[in-house]
Amino acid sequence: MRLGTRVDPALLAAGAYDDIVIATGIVPRRPPISGIDAPHVLSYVDVLRGAPVGRRVAVIGAGGIGFDVSEFLLHHEGEPLPLPRDGWLDEWGVDLSVRERGGLKPPAPARPPRQIWLLQRKAGKLGAGLGKTSGWVHRATLARNGVKMLAGVSYLEISQRGLKIARDGVEEWLEVDNIVVCAGQESLRDLHPRESAQEKPADAGGPRYHVIGGAALATELDAKRAIREGAELAARL
Repeated sequence: MRLGTRVDPALLAAGAYDDIVIATGIVPRRPPISGIDAPHVLSYVDVLRGAPVGRRVAVIGAGGIGFDVSEFLLHHEGEPLPLPRDGWLDEWGVDLSVRERGGLKPPAPARPPRQIWLLQRKAGKLGAGLGKTSGWVHRATLARNGVKMLAGVSYLEISQRGLKIARDGVEEWLEVDNIVVCAGQESLRDLHPRESAQEKPADAGGPRYHVIGGAALATELDAKRAIREGAELAARL
């Protein structure tokens, strides 16, 4: 085991290994939008690592990551996460002393620190693919905090003005400080020989490469699948 080591092809080549397992996971996908490389465009990884985010934000992608990042951005800087119990009770109007019928009290109005637009390319309900038992909570939280959820969006251009979109043939500018990209993932295979993304046959010479987990399939990331693939490969080796 080597900690604090940046692996590159030269390091792997010098190791004279029989087998090399590529389990490097994924990188966020950057959709082909004009201006996507502007400095005020962030990935969800940037945001969760603490990159500064302005007060007006457009989130591209309304899957599970888009919902989670939007909810994350609704919290004030320095506010503890998860939300302390008493704050959650006040926000949702829950009275544990049960002074009122049903243990309910008037909910405290939300004071979100940001205006957020959550955008989805396909038509239909945002969050339709979220978990059946918890998805409604995430949708309700965003709605309570004034998040504008838009479906059927085409992304036209990014500039200092913000994000230009089109819906139902009508173009408009969302004048935002930052655009956060939550548009899926791509497999990270930089350490794999370019000529193949499959297991290398034993008689080809050199180490045998094996690709598992998100590095093999970036869509529908599944921890159980990744663990199973690792266990099955270990048994074969």
